[in-house]
Amino acid sequence: MSTRLGELVERLGGQLMGEPNTEVLGIAPLDSADASHITFLSNPKLRAQVAQTRAAAVILTAADSAVIGTAYKGARIIAANPYAYFARAAQLFADRHAIAQQPGIHSSAVIDPSALIADSACIGSHVTIEADAVIDEGCVIDSGCFIGRGAKVGAATHFFARVTFHAGCEIGRSGIVHSGAVIGADGFGFANEDGAWIKIPQTGRVVIGNDVEIGANTTIDRGALADTVIEDGVKLDNQIQIAHNCHIGAHTAMAGCVGVAGSAKIGKYCTFGGAAMVLGHLTIVDHVHISSASMVSRSILEPGRYTGFYPLAKNADWEKSAAIVRNLTSMREKIRELEKALKLINEKNNEQP
Repeated sequence: MSTRLGELVERLGGQLMGEPNTEVLGIAPLDSADASHITFLSNPKLRAQVAQTRAAAVILTAADSAVIGTAYKGARIIAANPYAYFARAAQLFADRHAIAQQPGIHSSAVIDPSALIADSACIGSHVTIEADAVIDEGCVIDSGCFIGRGAKVGAATHFFARVTFHAGCEIGRSGIVHSGAVIGADGFGFANEDGAWIKIPQTGRVVIGNDVEIGANTTIDRGALADTVIEDGVKLDNQIQIAHNCHIGAHTAMAGCVGVAGSAKIGKYCTFGGAAMVLGHLTIVDHVHISSASMVSRSILEPGRYTGFYPLAKNADWEKSAAIVRNLTSMREKIRELEKALKLINEKNNEQP
């Protein structure tokens, strides 16, 4: 299962400096790689580790290669984006070591006769597929998954064990949905009448594009009337909540425990750090980057990086700062009164001959 460096560069591009017939078995970090591995340098701060690595080859930029010079004796693969190159190389090695899925339907699966399942799909044990669902070519549906009535799963999409994909929902091709994800549960919609909550039927769907990855135990609610939409290339980490009628633009990425309230519209190529929160009915334009644990409480109409949390401090210092914050309103009024008094004094002084 080894790969020649020359073959790797032929498939992934880059410039090889070294022996093309050198064979490697996989990819490893700088500090643990040996002569059977390639490794990568994506952070210039780690240049010193390159001289110490035992890897057969290092993926790095031309600039880093020039700085390292002769300190590293092995082969080099010059790439504009070493981290992306590493990702593609890792995919190649993973594919070579993966156990091939065998098409077919496990005998314990419960499948409605009206469901359309491609011959090349792999349906695992105890899967339930309801009426009129469509499972396209090359799909892998692992054990214990539920696919509701009329749902559609695009080609080469993989549902890991115990994914719940409710009625009418759709996902495009080459998707990955990890275990425990629930897609298409009811949104949180209620009207209050005299203190009692009246449920609003959630009749929309969840519509997911191509090449989307959804993490374990992440939930995406169906729309109340219109659909909840996740566009192409979106990457969602574990334990994220996307509420009803949200719209997430293409290639946006969210780290774990992000929460997005209902009807928020988020643009393309945005990123959200872990535990960031977005209030409902807000608009966030393309190329916005939200720091971890930030609270987005207003629409963001200009690209850029935004942070909305108070820096960590010793508890005693934090309590002092909190007391000051609580008194800001009264302090502002006192400052205004002082400004008025100072203005009057200046005016009197100017009136004197």
